[in-house]
Amino acid sequence: MSEVRHTLPLAELRREHNASFGGKSSALGELIAAGIPVPPGFAVSTSAFRAFVEEAGLRGMIAAEMSRMSPGDVDSVGAASHAISQAMRFAPVPDAVRDEVARRYADLGEEPPVAVRSSALGEDSQDATFAGQQETYLWVRGADHVCDALRDCWVSLYSPPAISYRARLSEGGEPAMGVAIQLMVDAEVSGVLFTCNPVSGDPSMVAVNASWGLGLAVVGGEVTPDDYLVSKVTREVVREHIHIKHVQYVPDAGGRGAVRADVPEERRATACLDAAALRALVDVGGRIERYFGSHQDVEWAIARDGELPSSLFVVQSRPVTAVQRPGGTPAAASAMALVMSAFGAGGTKDS
Repeated sequence: MSEVRHTLPLAELRREHNASFGGKSSALGELIAAGIPVPPGFAVSTSAFRAFVEEAGLRGMIAAEMSRMSPGDVDSVGAASHAISQAMRFAPVPDAVRDEVARRYADLGEEPPVAVRSSALGEDSQDATFAGQQETYLWVRGADHVCDALRDCWVSLYSPPAISYRARLSEGGEPAMGVAIQLMVDAEVSGVLFTCNPVSGDPSMVAVNASWGLGLAVVGGEVTPDDYLVSKVTREVVREHIHIKHVQYVPDAGGRGAVRADVPEERRATACLDAAALRALVDVGGRIERYFGSHQDVEWAIARDGELPSSLFVVQSRPVTAVQRPGGTPAAASAMALVMSAFGAGGTKDS
């Protein structure tokens, strides 16, 4: 019997790996194949999650909790989520998975900082996005901490929002999760772009949102990002709203995790992006849209050191699922609701 392989380099993944590694990881592999600048890394398959559940003896307990739950009852969803999450948090990652993850992580360098991102089955498809329902952990260092973050991503598969979202989609069967692990970008600026106007559906526009540092300040509702609307044809900036951005998240000086920091006074009301950065973003968005053949919702980061375009990295791309056709009713109350969703915050609330 051949040895089960629970991981693959991101560069080896393609669309056909959706069922075993999840949409987020396979999309990153496609981006790399398209020549898009993506931080290197590897993906952990759903087989690792299933091995974890089996070896910890959690399958029966999870099934029992889910069977007692009423999807429309907030209290019962919360109770099931709490019970399952507590059991999973104290269960060990299987040795075979831990060893394989440690080897892949060592291949990335000497304890480099990485992002550990959930990649659930069905996530980031043409019909649905699980943005904000499961977790991402940033600036993780050390193999043991990476495995802890891996398990925490698995735990988030049973968060109340994730359970409720799956129920609304009427998804049957057992949920499963892959996980993407990528080198971190020390972001001076990060944000999201839509390769159409996400509110009106206008395909001739690119909508860009940006804030200083990592995207956590936007996720937490602590800042309103700058937003731009740029013509695909002329590259003209047809709308620009610059907001006060008083806080940002940066790497902790100790080398692990991200910390909240004040934005220097002179930068708070300053635009995050200049004309060159916007051109680079519109160009990379166009390349991604052409490759996938559909409007895309793209998370990106510009590294603190370096010059464009080499300092620009794409960390995620998914189909735009909430857009309406021109003249239709907007799918969200505002562009900001869509931005929050794209940053992994859902409609109300990681690069």
